[in-house]
Amino acid sequence: MKKLIIINGTMGVGKTAACELLYEKLDKSVWLDGDWCWKMNPFVVNEENKRMVENNIVFMLRSFLTNSSIEYVVFNWVIHQEYIFGLLLDRLRDLEFSLYKISLVCSKEALRQRILKDASRGEEQIDASLARLEQYYKMDTIKLDVSEISAAEAAERIAEMVRN
Repeated sequence: MKKLIIINGTMGVGKTAACELLYEKLDKSVWLDGDWCWKMNPFVVNEENKRMVENNIVFMLRSFLTNSSIEYVVFNWVIHQEYIFGLLLDRLRDLEFSLYKISLVCSKEALRQRILKDASRGEEQIDASLARLEQYYKMDTIKLDVSEISAAEAAERIAEMVRN
């Protein structure tokens, strides 16, 4: 059975780094980063663009989940509210797959250090990410604390989880 692995977490927690390594560890896999669907210049969050992004994500996930050569579909995005899972997954409910919803979480200090290492991110992102961090602990997901582990270790732990 196909496996859809959704990795979420606040900005800067390490979703992209972990997923890039994860899909390489899983044979017959594909990886979609939800941020790719928001690569707009200028970046405008409005209802029309949100619907377009949701439609594009669902289209891509459906295409991957129905492709006979793919076993694992890895998807990461900053899904910070439970209803967003529903927006996407309700439109895939006619498909058969095993679902893994995994939130990457970490300590506030670890998050601060991760964001500061990324030169493209500023101080304002630290505040926004820290403000959302607690939301991920409350979600109906498997929690993986990445405070003291590398992206490679996170990817290995997730790979073990979904292979079993």
